[in-house]
Amino acid sequence: MRKKLSKILVTGGAGFIGSAFVRLALRKGYKVIVADKLTYAADKARLADIEKEYKFYKADICDKRRMESISREERPEAIINFAAETHVDRSIKNPGSFMANNVLGIQVLLDISRISSAVKLIQISTDEVYGEISRGKFTEDSPLKPNSPYAASKAACDLLIKSYIRTYGFPAIVIRPCNNYGPWQYPEKFIPLAILKILRGEKIPVYGKGINVREWLYVTDCAEGILRIMEKGKIGETYNLGSGQESQNIDIAKTVIKILKKDKKSIEFVQDRPGHDIRYSLSSRKVEREIGWQPKTDLSDGLIKLVDWCVKNRDWLFSKYRNVRLLYRGR
Repeated sequence: MRKKLSKILVTGGAGFIGSAFVRLALRKGYKVIVADKLTYAADKARLADIEKEYKFYKADICDKRRMESISREERPEAIINFAAETHVDRSIKNPGSFMANNVLGIQVLLDISRISSAVKLIQISTDEVYGEISRGKFTEDSPLKPNSPYAASKAACDLLIKSYIRTYGFPAIVIRPCNNYGPWQYPEKFIPLAILKILRGEKIPVYGKGINVREWLYVTDCAEGILRIMEKGKIGETYNLGSGQESQNIDIAKTVIKILKKDKKSIEFVQDRPGHDIRYSLSSRKVEREIGWQPKTDLSDGLIKLVDWCVKNRDWLFSKYRNVRLLYRGR
């Protein structure tokens, strides 16, 4: 019988998925330590109503001395790593920062974990490490064929972890979720960007013809899957977290417009992203069979809930608009 963890260190815990995981872990009775660099996409506002329930360190996971100090001070039994540069468009504009932050960051966490009391490391990867697939679904044994600098940096992290598992017998698990959506997502990502644009009376920018297919997972379902893998997953293994709910980007945009009861013409097709993957799709049979996890939120219901949240929290959403506008200048 596995020993139940009591104290965990969540790196990137002020981010979108990380903050959802922190909330869930606290509800489940874990003592949670959060370390976050607080870059542009991180925000402690996501955790404002529970700020007295966790301990926070402002820290960069690439800063080995700082992370060693936190590890010695707190002695976590596991590190769950959400910290990363994550946006594909930004990786195309500045790939160097993705390699430096993502790959160096995970090496630091691996090295400090080897000499600390941390029982294991849970790495939050992405379905994008597999590249694109026109038919069928990726399994955990599918080859890694990343097609963007972001995806390549995450694939490098996965391979580095696998090398530590093989070389050092290091206790780690890799989790590859599909595209997440939900409350508090930074509006450089497609769904909150679409909602933001409509709320501002602007058009939704859709790459190419909008035929790219993504698999969408509600963030609280993802957090639940990660927590259950942390508790029950087998050391050294990789687990996909998919929803089985796929949609073309154009259909997501049309649904957002319909929910907000706006003009069907509120879409602007823009020049496609370089190297844009046509479709992602994950097989989640392994996590369903071994862990017993399945997503609970239907895509249509999740979009309605998210739009309602964005309308009620438009001040937060709008406060991020300047950075998003600079990234998508001219769109």
